[in-house]
Amino acid sequence: MKLHELKASEGSRQVRNRVGRGTSSGNGKTAGRGQKGQKARSKVRLGFEGGQMPLFRRMPKRGFQNINRKEFAVVNLDTLNKFEDGAEITPTLLVENGVVKKELSGIKVLGNGELTKKLTVKANKFSASAKEAIEAAGGQAEVI
Repeated sequence: MKLHELKASEGSRQVRNRVGRGTSSGNGKTAGRGQKGQKARSKVRLGFEGGQMPLFRRMPKRGFQNINRKEFAVVNLDTLNKFEDGAEITPTLLVENGVVKKELSGIKVLGNGELTKKLTVKANKFSASAKEAIEAAGGQAEVI
């Protein structure tokens, strides 16, 4: 085989059809959209169903959606036992060790389970029972 005998494999090289680029291209003038009518226009409003009541207006809307809601990543006391005694636990440490996927709006420590180690826990929020349990184990609960 020689360089001048090389050819691209069949169907690998396709030329994009450039619409609306002159009459000789075969798709000039109306650019393949036909003549007039809704489909010939540039835009149809999002969710428009030809005058029929759109789906998003037919569906019932219930309750109140608070756009300022803060979602906290939750950590229970029993999951904190995997750290060494006397360790300082921060939100970044929890994310690195896979205890929490994302920090979200912050981290909240809940009092589910039993804490057996003396830890310094730094988080955005603590439940009352979690704070008591951390201090009872000889640790500290610090609000960031």
